Amino acid sequence: MTQFHAVVWTDHQSAQVLQFDAEHVQAQKIRAHTHHTAQHGSAVRTGHEFFGEVCDALDGIAEVLVTGSRTSTADFRHYADKHRPQTALRIVGYEVVDHPTDNQLVALARKYFIKHDQMAGKGLAT
Repeated sequence: MTQFHAVVWTDHQSAQVLQFDAEHVQAQKIRAHTHHTAQHGSAVRTGHEFFGEVCDALDGIAEVLVTGSRTSTADFRHYADKHRPQTALRIVGYEVVDHPTDNQLVALARKYFIKHDQMAGKGLAT
């Protein structure tokens, strides 16, 4: 199901991607893979792989709101800007939030997109 809007909640180990319209919500959970190696930079590679999977889950979604802790949203933003510029263009905002439920996350995103779409002159979002 590809929808017009999605909201992502992420930390450095997992992400919840919720695609939604006025009536439906589809959830996808993404977990970081742990690689136990002594190699230098393995944590960076693991983070890049994880954020890459999150970006892959956002393919085809027109507008995305990314949420999570201050550091996780900043790290995701840096990754997307540097490595996935096409995804970064579709991210319309970043919000710092704690650990909301799926329903709270979708409610937050709906409010956000209504304001965003009004400011952009698009009318009301679904």
